[in-house]
Amino acid sequence: MRYTDFTPHDLLLLLQGLGVSVALFAATTVIGLLIGLSWAMLRYYRTPLLAPLTTVLAELLKNSPVLVQLFLVFFGLPVLLETDLTPVQAALITLSGNTAAFIYVIAVSAIESVGREQLETARVFGLSRWQTLRRIVAPQAAAFGLGPLAGLLVNQLQVTSLISVIGVVDLTKAGAILNLRTLKPFIVWTVIGVLYYLMARLIARVCARAETRLRAHSQWKGL
Repeated sequence: MRYTDFTPHDLLLLLQGLGVSVALFAATTVIGLLIGLSWAMLRYYRTPLLAPLTTVLAELLKNSPVLVQLFLVFFGLPVLLETDLTPVQAALITLSGNTAAFIYVIAVSAIESVGREQLETARVFGLSRWQTLRRIVAPQAAAFGLGPLAGLLVNQLQVTSLISVIGVVDLTKAGAILNLRTLKPFIVWTVIGVLYYLMARLIARVCARAETRLRAHSQWKGL
């Protein structure tokens, strides 16, 4: 049977796809933040072996296509490890790793943006490396890194649309299903595009407000 009209069930399909996209984006952002910041800490403390290893790994992840990474994880990892991966698990692993690589770069740049004279002053006053990081480096680095982080998150939100190629019924996959059933691509993809746009604007606005507040409170006032 050929369908050409929209039905109330189409709205449910869109909402389900939207929920999957938002959930995966939120989960991979949190995981990526934890991993990326951990890698940055390894570099900050110049941990032998681990610091250069994470740098190489981050370079590989951020300079290779996400779609290729997704295929490697979904098709290659189960063969290598002799295990099974669901499409959602493969998407979670791939997007978390990719996000972590870019957050690592942002974190390292933010840490290095703090003036060397502040670090020297902290050393003179006897602060440990951890105290210097917590009281001086972290607040300023967070304010510096929020702008690039906002751009990264918007980009990663758009990257989630790639997971539809391995069968995850996200917002893009829901749009493809509706497009095939209704044969109304202009309406379907306009709605999908507007939903992605609204989510991106929300992310940008939240990050902008957080950045403004952090910059207002992160000015170094001495020890």
